[in-house]
Amino acid sequence: MALDFHQNHFELFGLTPRYELDNAALDATFRSLQNQVHPDKFAHLSDAEKRVSMQWSTRVNEAYQTLKSPLNRAIYLLQLHGIEALAQTNTQLPMAFLMQQIDWREAIQDAQQAADMTALQQVEADVATHGKRWREQLLTQLDQQQDWRAATDNVRQLKFIEKIMSEIDDAYAAMDV
Repeated sequence: MALDFHQNHFELFGLTPRYELDNAALDATFRSLQNQVHPDKFAHLSDAEKRVSMQWSTRVNEAYQTLKSPLNRAIYLLQLHGIEALAQTNTQLPMAFLMQQIDWREAIQDAQQAADMTALQQVEADVATHGKRWREQLLTQLDQQQDWRAATDNVRQLKFIEKIMSEIDDAYAAMDV
């Protein structure tokens, strides 16, 4: 195998380290890499070579999952620049965002308790709109401005958006939808 364990995720996939990427190219490269390193291809080799294949397969999967997720990709890009966006020492969020979170959570809870599908769908649409806006801002901050501080703030907010979307999914499940 000509793969290099020292490559970052972008290098492994032959991509420029950017927030915006071609998902089709990412998927195609993933399939190609998996085809090269899949443990089944090495079943006839020594245990050591099988272990290396398994390590590569795991590494390719982890890199793919990181790059496939807009949030995880942003976090990883910041890490490449020495910034731990979700560090416990970095917890300050704008008060308006915190208040919006409370409003969304109350609306989710109210919709779930009332079994009001329309209300839950409205909350979901609002949260999705905010998430889309933060992802668009990240694109500008990471790829064009290299504004790591602003991107870090947006990553933290986007992390909360994803958590709220998960809570919405849980509310749907509780309503048997």
